[in-house]
Amino acid sequence: MTIMLKKCTLEDARTLQEISYDTFNETFKHQNTPENMESYLDKAFNLKQVEKELSTHSSHFFFVFVHHEVAGYLKVNTDEAQTEEIGDESLEIERIYIKDTFQKLGLGKYLLHKAIEMAREHHLKKIWLGVWEKNENAIAFYKKMGFVQTGAHSFYMGDEEQTDLIMTKTLL
Repeated sequence: MTIMLKKCTLEDARTLQEISYDTFNETFKHQNTPENMESYLDKAFNLKQVEKELSTHSSHFFFVFVHHEVAGYLKVNTDEAQTEEIGDESLEIERIYIKDTFQKLGLGKYLLHKAIEMAREHHLKKIWLGVWEKNENAIAFYKKMGFVQTGAHSFYMGDEEQTDLIMTKTLL
């Protein structure tokens, strides 16, 4: 299997928008109302929002390709781009999104290692993320990778308040 990583640029906005919409919808449509899904997808992944995020200096996006096909992506944040105040010595993994057809191939682990590598290059001491409390597969994966729950915060899916667990990994 040939895996390749590519840093996203503003020219990738439409592809990023499409894969964001598709992967989020695949993962969460079965556990949320169609109205809340539509509301969230329209807000989070409209082209203007995607371009804004791609233009943010402290946010970094990477496509992962399998045999030259976009299979998913990673979004990490540092400094002021982080969605929570965890500290100056931390990096946030905001998204690891993998298409259903590419699940269980080790791509999540591959992207997680990329995030850890970035954190170490910047001499950061911890890496953290938010994961929906009902996303049991993701929670189990992050625990297996050495993350522990350190908090929680509210997340809105349309008009429904949900809970994201904050999980942190200290880097040695």
